[in-house]
Amino acid sequence: MFLSSVLVGLVALASSSSSVQAFSFGRQRYQTFPSSGYRAPYRSSQASALKMSDFASAMPEKPQQSMKEKLEDSATKFILDLEARLADGVAPPPELEALRKARDDDSDEKTLALKIYELMIEQGMCYDIDAETGKLSPTQFDIKNNLDIPEVKQEFAHLYQYGMQLISRDLLDVDVAKECVKTRLIERTGKTPEEFDSWLGY
Repeated sequence: MFLSSVLVGLVALASSSSSVQAFSFGRQRYQTFPSSGYRAPYRSSQASALKMSDFASAMPEKPQQSMKEKLEDSATKFILDLEARLADGVAPPPELEALRKARDDDSDEKTLALKIYELMIEQGMCYDIDAETGKLSPTQFDIKNNLDIPEVKQEFAHLYQYGMQLISRDLLDVDVAKECVKTRLIERTGKTPEEFDSWLGY
């Protein structure tokens, strides 16, 4: 029940710099490198400025993707990743085709975000990952009787937070997110919404 690299990317897309709070039902990471002791040869500020200016003017600007384009790309990568990781003979969840249709129908950002979110949840809840092959197969895991396992709680927390991040970026309406979380996450635990929030520490 761990998120794939594609899902980690989707979480990053949704999170940005947004803060995370619980629904009301009733980190940036920096990498530093040790100094090598190398000192660059002296260059005058004027020479450096000229060099940077020359190169900057010669380089074309990289086109910026719109949020819709980012979501469409994420949807495509997610679909391809999931299809490639399904074990032989294992059918994809219906949410995969729903996402494909939303992408192909030129759906708006909120529809794409919702369909991505629903597929993320169903992959995490309905499939197991083979430790040796990385392939996905239908799970026989009893969620309600194993809520004390840290990895189970961690996955629910990841998926729950993703929904809240979509709301904070105005990619999902609050009521739509609440219903999705209630039916696809909370009901699988057998908890009430209030108990679910408390279980996750909100």
